[in-house]
Amino acid sequence: MELKLINVSKIYKGKKKNDDVVAVDNFNLTIDKKEFVVFVGPSGCGKSTTLRMIAGLEDISKGELYMDGELMNKVEPKFRNVAMVFQNYALYPHMTAYQNMAFGLKNMHIPKDEIDKRINEAVKILDIEHLLHRKPKAMSGGERQRVALGRAIVRTPRLFLLDEPLSNLDAKLRAQMRVEITKLYDKLDTPFIYVTHDQVEAMTMGTIIVVMRKGVIQQIDRPENLYDFPKNRFVAGFIGTPQMNFYEVSIKRVLNSIEITLPENNKLKVGLVKLRKIKDEYLDGNEHKVILGIRPEHVHIVSKKQDDSFQVETTICENLGSETLVYADFALGKDKNIRESTSSIVIKKYDRNLYSPKSNIFVEFEKDKIHLFSSDEKEETIYQIDDK
Repeated sequence: MELKLINVSKIYKGKKKNDDVVAVDNFNLTIDKKEFVVFVGPSGCGKSTTLRMIAGLEDISKGELYMDGELMNKVEPKFRNVAMVFQNYALYPHMTAYQNMAFGLKNMHIPKDEIDKRINEAVKILDIEHLLHRKPKAMSGGERQRVALGRAIVRTPRLFLLDEPLSNLDAKLRAQMRVEITKLYDKLDTPFIYVTHDQVEAMTMGTIIVVMRKGVIQQIDRPENLYDFPKNRFVAGFIGTPQMNFYEVSIKRVLNSIEITLPENNKLKVGLVKLRKIKDEYLDGNEHKVILGIRPEHVHIVSKKQDDSFQVETTICENLGSETLVYADFALGKDKNIRESTSSIVIKKYDRNLYSPKSNIFVEFEKDKIHLFSSDEKEETIYQIDDK
């Protein structure tokens, strides 16, 4: 299966030209083999709209959509041979699981023996043989979602589309169904496109992730690359829990090092060999305003003051069992609004040692894990992209 979206846009027309809403803008993607592609981003970023354009449920305003080399812009959904699984299951309440799975096949005039064969194969894969004669009201949310997946499987589509299928389930069941859907993907020789706003789902399930914001693709990459090499501040902040710490800082090249001025005039000197290659315009010896990012798991508490450590003041500790989150601030001994502080820091550590509020502790950064972004509206990485 080859899927290509070339400069695809979705524009909802307003009463006046200035009232037009661009839901998806210039979307480009190629899938030419079996992949588990995840569209991820905040609500309203255009991920579900893009999925619906692939399914044929939304018209494409601009651009071209190809499946196996065939232009699909005007092809009706029923002729695209794709299967879609919805957030709300979309099962017929008066039909049994068997009848729900068979319904579409009957409309395609597939012989009964073939229908029975496909359904029996699907229920074995999903472990729902015992549900065949139950109606949706007699099933749990997870069981209904399995039946909805079964209905998609029996169609033997060339592409699976899943629109936030786990968002109605509780946390435990979501984790279980993530595993089940991944197993299903491994068993079937079919590409999956999965929409979610949950970055944990995206990182654990996807082989390719498309991060979207305001209808625009921010980055398409493997999960580990999104985490290690985000192209801009938005991607860096969206991927990872808790969110990356960000600071407005100044940097200046001094010989073979970069001197970084952090909040409260804290200084950090980092050898250039410790960082990915920085774009030349930032290495001219002048001071440049940039945004520094460091993930909470790459900040470490040290027992005493060291050359590259900073003193911070704790505000809150959260014991999560397997890990502890320490919230602190570079501003020492000051009354401050924690939510509005631009000098706060979150530290993730893997022990249960807690600190009282207003405790002074020393922290240090893993220097090779520091991210630097431009301070303009694009907030793009100042590292050279090819240098990974």
